[in-house]
Order: sequence, then structure tokens, then C-alpha cells
Amino acid sequence: MKKLVVFAAILSLFASCGKGDRGELVGVKGKKWHPEKPYGMTLVPGGAFILGKSDDDLASIQDAPTKTVTVRSFYMDETEITNAEYRQFVEWVKDSTIRTRLAILAEEVGQGGGEGSDGGIGDYAFADANVEEMSPYDKYMYENYYSIGTEEDDYAGRKLNRKAKLINDPQKYPDEYYVEVMDSMYLPESESYNGLKTIDVSKLKFRFREVDWNKAVTVKGRKDLYKEVPPIEIYPDTTVWIKDFAYSYNEPMHNDYFWHQAYAEYPVVGVTWNQAKAFCAWRTLYKNSYVKKKKGRDQVNSFRLPTEAEWEYAARGGLESGAFPWGGPYAKNDRGCFMANFKPNRGDYAADGALYTVEAKSYEPNNFNLYNMAGNVSEWTESAYDVTAYEFVSTMNPNVADRKNQRKVVRGGSWKDVAYFLQVSTRDYEYADSARSYIGFRTVQDYMGTAATATSPK
Repeated sequence: MKKLVVFAAILSLFASCGKGDRGELVGVKGKKWHPEKPYGMTLVPGGAFILGKSDDDLASIQDAPTKTVTVRSFYMDETEITNAEYRQFVEWVKDSTIRTRLAILAEEVGQGGGEGSDGGIGDYAFADANVEEMSPYDKYMYENYYSIGTEEDDYAGRKLNRKAKLINDPQKYPDEYYVEVMDSMYLPESESYNGLKTIDVSKLKFRFREVDWNKAVTVKGRKDLYKEVPPIEIYPDTTVWIKDFAYSYNEPMHNDYFWHQAYAEYPVVGVTWNQAKAFCAWRTLYKNSYVKKKKGRDQVNSFRLPTEAEWEYAARGGLESGAFPWGGPYAKNDRGCFMANFKPNRGDYAADGALYTVEAKSYEPNNFNLYNMAGNVSEWTESAYDVTAYEFVSTMNPNVADRKNQRKVVRGGSWKDVAYFLQVSTRDYEYADSARSYIGFRTVQDYMGTAATATSPK
């Protein structure tokens, strides 16, 4: 009997060989790879550069000694994330929140599965409500996972019906259940500004998971490597325009800056480090949900915040030892025009042509085609701030990924800063849960492969 089993195993081994490989080691063919440059991004080819202050540190902070480091290639947003781009995130979360509430109520009142909806709330029931029409895989997943939920969310994993169009006109709400859900999304009239119907932005929350890489390298297996991030309120804090400046009249910026179309192409501000991380997770999810529909295509790499070293390398634009993205050492060009949006001339905000922020694609880009790497708004990075970081970080893709350190590096200076903070080597920080009227962000995505480098072998 044992001989029969061995013989059968040998036959199975030969039968499983690939067709046409003639017994050669040809490797396993994966999915078709479609390299593409992400929309609105530019390729920053990897290479080595001198990190840190190349001139005297006028502020005598002494937190950026020179050090030669190397970073890998990556794509980076040509501009800071704009109000219009961040509003796309907000609108997606709002849409998903409303659809989730509609689907839950539809199930509670027995209008799930497309039965008895009559054009009402039942049209927004969970897409997986009709078990009988599921594929074997979807049915198994529903019965063993999605219908059970998790401790935090009873409806985790349920599929929303995004085909049914949401109705925004109150006079056209289909039934009382729809009215109930929509009413729960708005502030009471007594709390609304001038009686305007206003969305309760505290309801707009986004939840995502991320890998704890520090833990991954110290434990065996994959258990408990994913960190569940608490739901994050993703609407920018518009009150920063008032809180950041005592005894100052900036109410028009508070009222209009984020939502009005006049500021659509201006950089978003009032966003914390945690909210910027949530945006990156959503952008990855949003892109991969599209890629998933294209059969045979691999998902894209995650969008993320740049590390401090990546940011400085990109800001330098390939120029060695320059003080600013355009080289330096001055903040004006040969015609006497300012090269960035900041606070020049002992506090003359208007001298550079702007009082607050300017459109994200303003002034001349650096040699990597990146706009406003100095001035306009400071930018969050992935790295935690440590005064002595340059002394101990690696020379290959250096980064301080300290989860417990809530001081996160911001770079580039802003419209309210003096020229010192615009220098590509100047380090600054803010706390991860803080939002400011002068801090925004841009995202990066890892480049697949190693061919793209800014320096070639000698």
C-alpha cells in the first residue's frame, strides 16, 4: 500500500509540471504588471545626498549635523494636497457614512434583500443582504465572518450598495426612514450657523489598520501585527485660523477657506498628522478598489507620508548643499522677486504677493518638478522628531519610526515663517494630534524596481 502511495505522489509531481517548460526552471509567472506614474505625482529618482546643515546653524539648535545618506526612488505629489483633493476624501467618507446608516436601518426594519422596499430605504440595503444570490465564496464569507461582525463593529465587512443614488433634496426623500437617517447627519437648528442646515462633521469618521513593523521583526508569525487605529474624525479643524492668532481677525478664513470653490486649489490646512495618515490609507483604498475591477492587475503600493530624509532629498531637487530648493543663499531671484511664500522683511506678509497661503501650484518648481517645497505651508512627514536622530539613524533610507513619540517632524516652512524655516535642512516639529493653519502635507508612493536612480555608477 505504501508503494502505491509513493508511486501516486511521483505521478502527481510529474503531472503538476508546467506545460512547455521542458523540465527547465522557468519560474512562476505572476499577474501582468502595469507600471504607471500616479496622477499628480512626479518620480524622485533615488540616490545619495548630504543630509543636514551645510552652513552655520544660525538658530544654534544643532539638531541637523551633516551626514551622507541614500534614499530609494519614490513618487511624490507635485503639490501639497489641496482643499479640493481633501474634500474628495471628506465627501467619500460622508457618502459611506450615510449609506451605512441607511443600510443598517433598512435591515432593522426588515427591508433588506430588495424585498418590500418600494423605492424607499430598502434600495440602500447592504449589497450582501440577499444570501441566495451570492456566489459560494461570498456566501461562506458572509455566514462565517460578515454577518457576525467584530467586537467593535457588528457590521464590519458588510458590502454597501453604492449603485443606488443618494437623494439630497429633502422634498424628494423617499420615506420616513430615509428622513430619519438624513436628519441624524445634521446639526440641530439651534446649533447651526445662521440657521443653515449644516452637516455634523463629528459623524465623519474613518477607520483603518496599519502594520506594526517594529513588532513584526521581533515576534514569530503574523499574529497581532496589525494595529487597529481608532476611528478618526477627518474634517479639518477650521477654527485654527482663529486659535493660532490671538487678537487677530481671521474669521473670513475660518468661514470660507476649506469649503469655498475660490480656495479649491489652495493647500488644505487644519489637518493633524493622524488625519494625514488617514488620508493616505483612504487614497490607497480608493485606488485599489478601482484596480480590483481590472482583472489580472496587482494592487498598487500604499500611499504614505514621506520620511524626513525623503522630504529633504526631494526638496533639494538634486542640488548639493543648497540652502533652499532653488539653491540659494537668498530668497530672491536675480530680478528681486521672492521665490516662495513666507514672511519677509521683518514681518511684511504682503511683500511676496500673498497674505496667507497661495495656490498649490505657485512659484517655480524645483528640479524634481515639485512646487512649494519651501514656504506656503509646512508639511507633515512620517518621522518622529528626535534632536539626536542624525547621530543614530541608518545611512540607508533613514527614518525614526517611534510610535510612542508624538512629536512629528514638519518641514519646509510656511506663509507665516521667516526664511530660516524655509531652508531645506531646517527641522521643526508639531504634535501628532495638533492642527495648524500653516501645516499641510503631501503624499509619496514607493517606486517598484531599482532602475531609477539620480546617480549612475562611475
